[in-house]
Amino acid sequence: MSFAGKLLYRAWHRPIGKLLDVISAGGPGEMQRTEQGRREMERAAYELAPIENLSGAPLELHLLTGRCFWFQTAFCLWTLSRQSARPLAPVIYDDGTLGGEQQAALLRLFPGSRLVTQSETTARLNAFLPAKRFPVIRERWLNYPNLRKLTDPHLGSSGWKLVMDSDLLFFSKPDLLLNWLQAPDAPLHAVDIANAYGYSDELLASLIPAPLPQRLNVGLCGLCSDRLDWEKIERFCRTLIAAERTNYYLEQALVALLLAGQKCTVAPANDYVTLPQPPEAQACKAVMHHYVANSKRWYFQHNWRRTMKNNP
Repeated sequence: MSFAGKLLYRAWHRPIGKLLDVISAGGPGEMQRTEQGRREMERAAYELAPIENLSGAPLELHLLTGRCFWFQTAFCLWTLSRQSARPLAPVIYDDGTLGGEQQAALLRLFPGSRLVTQSETTARLNAFLPAKRFPVIRERWLNYPNLRKLTDPHLGSSGWKLVMDSDLLFFSKPDLLLNWLQAPDAPLHAVDIANAYGYSDELLASLIPAPLPQRLNVGLCGLCSDRLDWEKIERFCRTLIAAERTNYYLEQALVALLLAGQKCTVAPANDYVTLPQPPEAQACKAVMHHYVANSKRWYFQHNWRRTMKNNP
């Protein structure tokens, strides 16, 4: 970017972007209430009681978390266990910030958890994705945490895994996920409100001839670890970034490229809702909400509280 371009960005585009974010979040007062709700949600996570009277084999799920997100991870897993009436054996990948107090809270709620330290993950990166051969993936892993949802659960592993974002809440039994976890035979993904891949259609099409999945969202993402081609992923990253720079949606673009032309299990958008808005954001009639962007006001102010009604 030229000096003039940087000046224009700092003087105009960045302030306008911040103003639009404030408007989208409901204004300063609403943002303050949302932040207060977030703090109260974190305190409440320490008070959650383990779910009792569960039956069946524990469900293995994979989540990346850290100091700023652990309580969202707790509520995500707690509501899933409660609505499915199943014990969980989550594999939780520490982003390097998870403290002992947060680890203890997660292990108390989910005794079958396995916490993967960042040092363990780094050792696997060095073994399977050495920086000399995979420089772009390694740079993005350091500076773009979203990529870790792809690398950390799957690298050096085999078999199907369901990777979930932490900012999910479950309001009824997620039959589709339970059935997939019992017998996965195709990739699984959620549905976004629009294609959000961050790169031009022309560039994406140049990388793979098959049609991309439409409106793929990786808040729920089931992939088979040993089918991932890391050489191909490195090439995709290198080409996308060289042509159109880095982008927040790089991870979603990569998964869309990997699943191009494949038959997938798609979580129905009306049941597994990305970016819930009123009236659904208030009624919570769907199976699951994924609270991205401006839907976080309902997440932090109201809906985690709804899940605690009749808290055992």
